[in-house]
Amino acid sequence: MTKKVQFTLDFNEDIDLYLEKNYPDHADYRILNQALDARGANRGKVPRYTYNVELLSPGEQFEAVKETFKDVGAFNEMPIIIGAGPGGLFCALRLADYGVPSIVIERGDRAHQRMIHIAKFWRYGVFDTENNVCYGEGGAGLFSDGKLITRIKSPFVQYVMNRFVDFGAPKETAYISNPHLGSNKIRGLINQMTEYLRLKGTIVRYNTRVDRLLFEGKNIVGVELNNGEKLFSKYVVLATGHSASEMYYQLNDLGVEMKQKDFAVGVRIEHPRELIDNIQYGKFAGLELGAARYRLSYEDAYSKKGTYSFCMCPGGYVLSSGTEANGIVVNGMSNYARNSRWSNAALVVSVKAGSDFESKNLLAGLDFQHKIEKLAFEASKQNATGRELPAQTLKEFMENNISANSAPVKTSTPSGIVKTSLREILPSFVTKHLENALLKFDENLKGFVSDKALLIAPETRTSAPVTILRDKETLESSSHTGLFPCGEGAGHAGGITSAAVDGVKIAMSLIKKEKGFEL
Repeated sequence: MTKKVQFTLDFNEDIDLYLEKNYPDHADYRILNQALDARGANRGKVPRYTYNVELLSPGEQFEAVKETFKDVGAFNEMPIIIGAGPGGLFCALRLADYGVPSIVIERGDRAHQRMIHIAKFWRYGVFDTENNVCYGEGGAGLFSDGKLITRIKSPFVQYVMNRFVDFGAPKETAYISNPHLGSNKIRGLINQMTEYLRLKGTIVRYNTRVDRLLFEGKNIVGVELNNGEKLFSKYVVLATGHSASEMYYQLNDLGVEMKQKDFAVGVRIEHPRELIDNIQYGKFAGLELGAARYRLSYEDAYSKKGTYSFCMCPGGYVLSSGTEANGIVVNGMSNYARNSRWSNAALVVSVKAGSDFESKNLLAGLDFQHKIEKLAFEASKQNATGRELPAQTLKEFMENNISANSAPVKTSTPSGIVKTSLREILPSFVTKHLENALLKFDENLKGFVSDKALLIAPETRTSAPVTILRDKETLESSSHTGLFPCGEGAGHAGGITSAAVDGVKIAMSLIKKEKGFEL
């Protein structure tokens, strides 16, 4: 019978030797979780790993959590899924597992073709409104570091991890806590997934945008595409992501029930990876510990606003990830090896609905984001070509100046940077909270406020500015029958895994509604 054990070892101790000595009868093992404790490493304390390990007795095999699916048969009208990000693809995948083909409509191209468009944008400023870091096969998740960390509790998390393994993820993805795939591995997985969907009868249409949702009264009946073609179905899954702003405006015009929600905006902070490694690991930096991570947060006692790090990318890159020709947005990513010479993270300040932007205009949060993004583009256009990302050294930001004679700053971003006062782009309450929080962060991580650090702006797309309301049980729109808001863009998820799980849940709800029974 397998058993689970927990123990702690110095980072350079051999786990095989430890298990042979302490559990001599085990036949095999697998690591379920490996957590590094590097607290005090910069003061000479040896970093230690805490392991959760599953041991196998002789003659046994590890239990693989695999589901079996019965074919429930096609629907009378194929469900239409708008968006081929994690939410949309996993919704289609779960339906296909039960023998239900669907139609997936993606405004952008296949992942490999999408990369060509993105490279042209990063290098030459040639922007494609339909193929960018947010639009195209895989959605924004294709460029979000490939972290599968999630805090949600759902039986479908295991399904999602198993399916990632089925399509090429490392086998430990199925059982290790908080796996990281890297953006490079995610791209290959998505390609395999969509090929499987096609073999199962799913229709995947690329370079096709849904321009209009079709309703009879408040019952959805289909969609109209950008070429004028109409597709009809009584089920439409809305998995467009949080950057498809035109869809929010359309939903608002249709009277689909939504509500404002809080989000956060700020910057990407980028340090030389070596600096962060040394701050965290001290003399142990570079000794098989990999790129160092950090997580920081600070709440202002007066305003009650939080400033925190988000989507930390050790050994990663800062990317230009806007979806409009006249706006700039930044994001971070890292590949599986996390071996870039830089490490970055978002540093963002909470933005409160009805307080930091007006409450009467439902989409005021969207306008708030777009205003910042447009200011960033205009600053880049004025001082460079409009392709370069507005940036300021951390020292310049804290001293509120731009050093005219300073040496060029190296950065990971393929788009390049243009020196800009970030106070001209970000709201004053954001820059003030960043300034105060950075001083506190430097107390926790000595050397974090460094003249080698760079602030790149703006980070505005941390989450959707609205929630599309839906029934808690059926997940159907609370106001319009047959419309199923899905994933991060609908305000019901926050990352690759949670968006994928949301897609799975909607697939199960669709089957129950169409077939009249619960699986």
